[in-house]
Amino acid sequence: MKRRFFMTAALSTAALPACANAPETSARPVLKPGDALARSAPAAERLVQAAGLGGRVGFVVADARTGEVLETLNPVRPLPPASVAKAVTALYALETLGPGFRFETRLVATGPIRGGRLDGDLVLVGGGDPALDADGLYNLAAQAKAKGLREVGGRLLVDASALPAIERIDRTQPEHVGYNPAVGALNLNFNRVNFSWQRAGGDYATTMDARSARFRPEVTTSEIAVANRSLPVYTYGRRGEIDSWTVARGQLGGTGSRWLPVRNPDLYAGDVLRTMLRSNGIVTPAPRRGRGQGTTIAVERGATLDRVAASMLQYSTNLVAELLGLTATARLTGPPRSLDASADVMSQWVVQRTGSRRPDFDDHSGLNGTTRISASDMVRLLTAPGAMGRLRPLLKEITLEGPPRQSVQAKTGTLNFVSGLAGYFDAPTTGRSLAFATFAADTDRRAALTVDQRDRPAGGRNWSRAARSLQFDLIERWAAVHA
Repeated sequence: MKRRFFMTAALSTAALPACANAPETSARPVLKPGDALARSAPAAERLVQAAGLGGRVGFVVADARTGEVLETLNPVRPLPPASVAKAVTALYALETLGPGFRFETRLVATGPIRGGRLDGDLVLVGGGDPALDADGLYNLAAQAKAKGLREVGGRLLVDASALPAIERIDRTQPEHVGYNPAVGALNLNFNRVNFSWQRAGGDYATTMDARSARFRPEVTTSEIAVANRSLPVYTYGRRGEIDSWTVARGQLGGTGSRWLPVRNPDLYAGDVLRTMLRSNGIVTPAPRRGRGQGTTIAVERGATLDRVAASMLQYSTNLVAELLGLTATARLTGPPRSLDASADVMSQWVVQRTGSRRPDFDDHSGLNGTTRISASDMVRLLTAPGAMGRLRPLLKEITLEGPPRQSVQAKTGTLNFVSGLAGYFDAPTTGRSLAFATFAADTDRRAALTVDQRDRPAGGRNWSRAARSLQFDLIERWAAVHA
């Protein structure tokens, strides 16, 4: 079924009953004689069969306020949620850190400032802010200037020790994709560097910069060379602490730009900070990794966590999800050793929050296809006490054109041959609030893909379109049958 739908930027109070023995086929409601609309709704199993997805489909729909399970299919089968995992992460962070929490990035002076000269080190201390950009680093430099700083007598240090340094979220993704960057306590421009090129005669002029709304500082921590080939488009390597890329000449065309991931985000931030300090008349040596204690002379604070979470759910930003999860875990247990260790803590939090079986999260964004959660456990979280009030206002608004028109607040999730949708909607005739989760995955087909095939796998777009159509068909059925 083809359907038009619209998405715009747009959080049960009773736990879902345990369903360890829940049926693996759809639990059908008993209809009253007058339920003509409900009787005309297609059976869920027929909708799933018609979608022809292969693999497995699992769903649960429940009353969002009472937790009463209304209909299920494969409810306890663990399936990859893809970016639906971000809804779990958002609730985990909001309840652990509080909606008013703000990330902070600081400049610390380890000695006194005399006559404009700092007798000590200047330390850029990262607090995990996922939205720090060159404008924010300029603000730090301007605050340092206002404190009278003109020269750093010691070292310029970058301190990212508050969180583990993670080179990339998922090691199975292609090297060049910007949605799979490094993660750490210091992050700049979502840990991406802008690569620009312009044809100059028979060659190309290239730049690597950390552009923001106000600035375009060139960087020295990433480099790129144009190679005489057609494929692969990009290659990546390390030259000391420098990200070293090559790009195929045959793929460039005339003029253009794109964002590439950064693997050394702390030094990248330090490199741009040095430029911003210099633009404020402050002389420093090149940045190095290190720590130092002293007096905070500048602070850059991010937006409140509820706004950060809403943006993360709207744009499905992997880096933001990982930093929300890592920071929440650090609050609960201290800085985690790794991304996987932090995800394990979140998995246990879900159990404690809902009494469900233990999901298996391997990250906080859902980018890793090895993460597993059942539709039943997802809905148990959505209907846990207080969850809907916190999460529903932050979820993306999806309008199904129908007829009738149906408004849904949900988180989507898409990987190669994996599709998920989970959230809330109100039945149009009665206003009854329903919570749901639908997961579909052909894991065998996904596992057969080579790295080169993962960007645009054959048949992937049609599979995703069919999965999304099935999810919307099910919502239309539930709105009719369970109103």
